[in-house]
Amino acid sequence: MAYLNFDTLDAGLAPPAVTIAPAEEPVLTAKDRANAAAARLSALEWSVVALARRDTLSSLRVPGRLSSAMASLFRQNNPRLADDRLEALRRMAVLAWHHSFQVPVSELRAFFAAGFTVGQYETMMASISASTSRDRARRRRL
Repeated sequence: MAYLNFDTLDAGLAPPAVTIAPAEEPVLTAKDRANAAAARLSALEWSVVALARRDTLSSLRVPGRLSSAMASLFRQNNPRLADDRLEALRRMAVLAWHHSFQVPVSELRAFFAAGFTVGQYETMMASISASTSRDRARRRRL
């Protein structure tokens, strides 16, 4: 086995120190700030998305006479929301929790007609997608 004595090497042959310039912060325009603000959901809207996780797909259908009678008999609450805008959000969130990105075009139109933006839709869908992938990973570990 060969032996190489590194103590005899000249210390001046060491590579020069690398200096890294600090990263410059991106300059945000007013349009960028407006787009970022438009992609946010309020705390109330996030709570609607979270509550929609437990709703079933049948909650999206208009209840018939028999369903209404049974619900009143057994004192079941109606999951529909009184505010039309929040109801459109709930419907989209229920579909997203159950079908991911495969939502009907009519529901997308109703969602955007209620006043939501594409940025808000993408933010909500990314959050739901991340949550469902974490749940799947957790189930695989069990």
